Amino acid sequence: MTPIIALKKPAVEIAHILQKHIEDYKRQYRLGSEHRKILSDLLNCRTAKMGGRVDRCDTCGSLRIAYHSCRNRHCPKCQHMPRERWLAKRQEEILPVNYFHVVFTLPHELNAVILNHKRLMLNCLFAAVSQTILRFSKNEMGGTPGFLAILHTWDQKLKAHFHLHCLVAGGVVADNGKRWIAFKGNYLFNQRALSLVFRGKFMQLLHRACQSEKLKCDPQWYQTLKHTLFAKNWVVSVRDPVKDPQQVLDYLARYTHRVAIANSRIQSLQDGMVTFSAKNRKKNHTESIAISAVEFIRRFLLHSLPTGLVRIRHYGFLANRNRKAHLSAARVLLGLAPASPSAPVSLEELMDRLTGIDLTACPCCHQGKMLFLAEIPNYWARAPCRRLACAA
Repeated sequence: MTPIIALKKPAVEIAHILQKHIEDYKRQYRLGSEHRKILSDLLNCRTAKMGGRVDRCDTCGSLRIAYHSCRNRHCPKCQHMPRERWLAKRQEEILPVNYFHVVFTLPHELNAVILNHKRLMLNCLFAAVSQTILRFSKNEMGGTPGFLAILHTWDQKLKAHFHLHCLVAGGVVADNGKRWIAFKGNYLFNQRALSLVFRGKFMQLLHRACQSEKLKCDPQWYQTLKHTLFAKNWVVSVRDPVKDPQQVLDYLARYTHRVAIANSRIQSLQDGMVTFSAKNRKKNHTESIAISAVEFIRRFLLHSLPTGLVRIRHYGFLANRNRKAHLSAARVLLGLAPASPSAPVSLEELMDRLTGIDLTACPCCHQGKMLFLAEIPNYWARAPCRRLACAA
């Protein structure tokens, strides 16, 4: 009998929690179309419904079945390859200068507004942060900075915590691209001043949204919220710069293409309770959090993003429009050779780099090569009529 090679999976995954308790969740909460799409993808990811491929060893004849992933950006099983490919593209954009990590956090008093108007409010967050950094760079350094901003919406307990991680290159391009001005030492900008300007920029955008009725709200409620927000110190954290280009890439890898919780953090699912690990940064240790499965699903879905919302954005001389030309000019100003374009990397090479596993080698006999045998059609290709019935 031909042996079939099974792929290892974590003991408990988000998909397992959804399989057992999604009906309980539906009885308490309404599912919107975007949430239904996310849950469907997570449930079907790397199962026979998504289709797949069958490989066979050319020596011992062992079969390996691999199902396709859903590629949903909220799926914890589908982020490794996109992240590695994204980082590979960033390699040619990293300059040999200091990079500053700056975190801009919105007050929790805004959580309810954001959760009900995600697209509008998160775009306001990106705009306020970018305007703040561009303004400081122009006023204090006299040039245009280069930075990227990465949106995170969660804390370790899966609660709403809206903030942007920014990685700012340690210099600006000035005099219409004729001069590079480096930041001095470990100093970027005054943290308190950044906080005040960030607050002012965001509140200005919030006021415009209310005036244009993009954000419909009661005037008295808005005045109370405005007073509360101006009374708070908004948190902006400027961390010590990262100096080595490889360290910069490693730094980026921690924050890009992440989801609210990885499957590796889920410890158990018993009697309708989910236990997962969380870092307690105040006490500097890891603790276990136990909540109901329904509450776990609710918290997980808090962090779903509207379709089409870009969560990694580039600004200044790293902006998408003229990034290649601006980076080339910056490299000339720094006395560097032109960056060599990165060669495309295959799936097999990425897997070998990430895990040390050679996908082409047979794990059964360790001698033969795994060769493509057949394609497994996905569920919808096999049953188009049923798909239409479900959609209806």
